[in-house]
Order: sequence, then structure tokens, then C-alpha cells
Amino acid sequence: MTRRAILIAGPTASGKSALALAVARRIGGAVVNADSMQVYRDLRILTARPTLEEERSVRHELFGHVDAAVNYSVGRWLEDFRLLLEKLAQEGVTPVVAGGTGMYYKAALYGLSDIPQVPPEIREKIRAEAEGRAPEYLHARLSERDPETAAKLRPSDPQRILRALEVLEATGKPLASFQGARMASLLDPSQCLAFFLAPEREELYRRIDARFDDMLREGALAEVEAMGARGLDPALPAMRAHGAPHLLRYLRGELTLEEAALQGKLDTRHYSKRQFTFARHQLPSFRWIAPGETDAAVEEAARFNGW
Repeated sequence: MTRRAILIAGPTASGKSALALAVARRIGGAVVNADSMQVYRDLRILTARPTLEEERSVRHELFGHVDAAVNYSVGRWLEDFRLLLEKLAQEGVTPVVAGGTGMYYKAALYGLSDIPQVPPEIREKIRAEAEGRAPEYLHARLSERDPETAAKLRPSDPQRILRALEVLEATGKPLASFQGARMASLLDPSQCLAFFLAPEREELYRRIDARFDDMLREGALAEVEAMGARGLDPALPAMRAHGAPHLLRYLRGELTLEEAALQGKLDTRHYSKRQFTFARHQLPSFRWIAPGETDAAVEEAARFNGW
């Protein structure tokens, strides 16, 4: 277990970043990223990473530090987070952790399944065999060899399907067989102040749509075009950032920009639903607050921090 922390979760476009920024300014803390897409340097605009001005005004950590060609994972984030927590503790700086990836929070608070490391050569072999294959095909392949794990995964989730295939190839055992044993947690829930920012659904959807339009105006399409020009594996997480696959289809002439934007917005809405569900069932220590309660949350965070 390590020191105290302030945690700010919530669905995409709920205002987490603004709240984290306000809290960090109030207490002199550091905003720490807990969003699996905002780790990628290639996609500042499309993933709604903090602006350069915001990053200059308050210390930010674990944002944009990973190349899009990297298959970043929960385990790698935990290791980065562990090292950062040690550094912040030595400096006397409180981490203000903000992001929408519920699994990051769950792993930090309750530990991660103790799954063996997959050798690079096996990972490369599985990825090469999967290249160009539809996620549904990969899911069917997993179902033949590991039906227990396949039953727990969505056929449209290639990252988790590939992970299960890699573990099966490396160990000869189903991924599900490793999910009982857990590694030690980094944070103690009783020593954290944890908020889940939860706007009303219709207001959240309005924000999602408006933000996607803003992203396009600010240059998200150019970001996606530059990333697409690198010829990266379409199954990589960065290539599947919300909106990216549809914008790539627009650039290939397969969709109109209006159609691509609509699909990106719908994907983001569906993801927000999953974020609510995950938090409700997997993050019991988080207190749900409405956007109108953020000023009070800032003051509570200041008291929690000892100011």
C-alpha cells in the first residue's frame, strides 16, 4: 500500500479533466492520467488530452508518453503508475488521478490478475496470424480452443481476444484460469477520496456530440490521417480510439465525413454506457456526484489533503 490519492473517474466527456485540473491547482497536486487512450502521443485532439496550456499550468503525468505502435496494457500502466507514486511520495505531491478507464482504477485499488508474461516472440506470432482478420473470426478461433474465456469477451473486442490467444499459446492454459489470483494493489481504498462524475445521460450525449464536432474543427482528422499513414496494425489500441476507425474509412473514401462523425459519436455513447455499468459494479468506493457538485468536490479534496 502507498500514500493517499484523489481519484476522479467518470464517463467520457463528463468533465473529469476540468475537475482534476481545479483540484490539482487548489492543492498543488499533480494530475495523473488514468485513460487508456490519452497515453498515446499521436492522438492529443481525438482523445481529448489536456491542452498544452493546461499541461503548463499544472503538473501532468502519464499523458502522451506512449507511441501508437505500442500495445499498451493495464499491467504496463500499473508499473508506470507504481514508479510515479513513489516519485510523488518522495516529493510530497498528492496525485490527482483522472480518467475514464475503470480497469485502471480497479487494478490500482484491488490488484490485477496475476497472469504470466507473454514472450515477445509469441505475441508477434499471434499478431501476425491475426493481421487482417475480423474480430469475429478471432473470437470464433478463441471459442474453439478456450470457450470459457471466449464466453466472457465481446466478439468486437480484438485486443482482449488477442490477449487471451497469446496467454493460451504461451502457457497452454485458458486466460480465465489465471483470473482468481491477484497481484498486490497500489492504493488502499480507505485512504483515497474517490469521485465518479455522473451527468444525466441526455446531457452527456449532448456533450459527446458537441465535443466530437469540436475535435474535427481542431484537427482530429489530420491526427488520424498521420497515424494511418504509418501503416500500423488496425488491432492496436490507438488505431481503435473512438472515432479513429470511421475517420480512416472516410479518408479511404468509404464513408462521408458526416457518416464517419455520426459513427464516432455513437461508438462514444455506447462506451459511456459501459463506463457507467463498470463503475456501478466494479468501483464500490467511488462516490457519484453531479456536475453541479464539482465546486464542493474541490473543497472536499482540499480538506482531504490537509489544507
